[in-house]
Amino acid sequence: MAYLTIFTAPKPFTNPHIDIIQRNAIRAWKSLPQVEVILIGDEPGIPEAAKELGVKNVPQVERDEKGIPLVNSVMEKGHTYSESPFLCYANADMILMSDVLTATRQVASQAKDFLMVSQRWNLDLPEPFDFSGEWEARLRAEVMKRGEFYSPWGIDYFVFPRHMYAENVPDFTIGRPAWDNWMVYTAVHTWGLAVDATRSVTVIHQNHDYSHLPGNRPPYGSEVAKSNLAKAGGRRRVYNILDTNRELIAGKICRPRPYLARTLRRMERFFTPQEQKGLRWRIALLFVRAQTWSSTIPRK
Repeated sequence: MAYLTIFTAPKPFTNPHIDIIQRNAIRAWKSLPQVEVILIGDEPGIPEAAKELGVKNVPQVERDEKGIPLVNSVMEKGHTYSESPFLCYANADMILMSDVLTATRQVASQAKDFLMVSQRWNLDLPEPFDFSGEWEARLRAEVMKRGEFYSPWGIDYFVFPRHMYAENVPDFTIGRPAWDNWMVYTAVHTWGLAVDATRSVTVIHQNHDYSHLPGNRPPYGSEVAKSNLAKAGGRRRVYNILDTNRELIAGKICRPRPYLARTLRRMERFFTPQEQKGLRWRIALLFVRAQTWSSTIPRK
C-alpha cells in the first residue's frame, strides 16, 4: 500500500507547454517510492495521459457553472479513491521530490493532525525533463542556478493525514484565489497545527502563462475569486505560509524562528479589515510593501 497519495485536477493537456509541464510533474511524483498518483477530471488529454503514465484517473468531479472542478469534490475524490494514510493535493505543474516524503514522515511521527506546506521555487522548464539517474540532484542544481524563490502567497501543495479535509470543505472553484489560504487558516484554527516545511523541502513550480484564463492574466479580482473569498469567510481568514504556527527544522516541529517577514505579516494581518478600504486597510498595505522583499529571501 502507498504511504502517500498525490492527487490533482489537471488542466487540459491541449496546450503544448501545459502538456509538457504536467507530464514532468506526474513523472516526478511517479518516481517517488510508496506514492500513488490520481488525476481527477475528464478534460481533454487527462484520461489518455493517465493511461500512458500508468496512474489512476477519476473522471467524474463536480464543477461550477463554468465547468471548473470544485475543491470539495476534488478532496472527496482524493479521499475515496486512495487508501494511503497520508494525502497530498498538489497543483499539476508542481514537481515534488523525495524530501516531501521525508518531511511527511518526520511531521507524522510528532503529530496526529497537521497540514504541511512550504514556499516554492519558480523555474523555467520548457522541455520534457529527464527523470533517469540522479534526476533530483540535477534538478536541484538547476534551481540553485536559475530558480526564483517565490512569495509565501503561492501555496501549491498540501500534505495531511487522510482523516483531515474529508468533509466540511466549501465548494470553492479550484485554481482560483482564497481556497488554498482557507486550507492554512483551517489547519491553524481547527486542528491547531500548520507546519511550514520551507527550510526542509524544495518544491518546484514550472513557470507558465495564463492563456487558459480570461484576459491571459491571473484570476485576482475576478468574480469567481470574490466568490471564493466569501466562501473562505472574508479577508481576515486568508492565510499564507507565513501564518503557519510551526516550522519543520532539522526534522523537528518547532515554533517559527524569528523572521522579519513573519513579523511584518503578523502586523499586516492585525490591521487587515474585511473590506479593502479605510485607515486600517492603508496601514495594512504599508506592511504588505515592507515585507515583499524579505519574504522572497530563501530560508535555510
